[in-house]
Amino acid sequence: MIVSPDHWLTSARRVPSPNDNARPDPRDISLVVLHGISLPPGEFGRGLVEDLFRNRLDCTADPRLADLDGVRVSAHLFIDREGATTQFVPFDRRAWHAGASCWGGRRDCNDFAIGIELEGTDDVAYAEIQYDVLEQALDALARRYPRLDPAAIVGHNEIAPGRKTDPGPAFDWHRVIRAAAGPVAPGPDASEGL
Repeated sequence: MIVSPDHWLTSARRVPSPNDNARPDPRDISLVVLHGISLPPGEFGRGLVEDLFRNRLDCTADPRLADLDGVRVSAHLFIDREGATTQFVPFDRRAWHAGASCWGGRRDCNDFAIGIELEGTDDVAYAEIQYDVLEQALDALARRYPRLDPAAIVGHNEIAPGRKTDPGPAFDWHRVIRAAAGPVAPGPDASEGL
């Protein structure tokens, strides 16, 4: 995987979301926030996450979606249960995934974080292919954005404690951190300016 000069993952399907805006400093990409999502809750593969991120979700189709009516959210990447990756927001722009949040004494993590949504729930194991794709994406991001540190890969629950629980106890943090901590050789685009 490679992050293109225009801040899109070349291997991801591009589906632009209207739910983004400019970062205060596009060079300050220093955190990755991992999320878990399923719509309706506990169901996979229905395409409703894409609808949510594009403001096209029919919240009347299922009573479990009613509380999402009028919600405007997005993430940079979404990795489904089959490992298919969709990008909704270029990495140099601010996706709306973190909400009220704080990390390292800094508030509003959307300003400096990349949001990656994994199709899943807190209590169902994530698919092996999702971990494989996530690890490749994290490697590509580390090559492109030198301010990212393996210690700065966190769950939504860590930046919004008491408010969020994802990606949940079913997520294999040991695997992801072990993979992220491996040696990363600078890629050809790591020295390019933003």
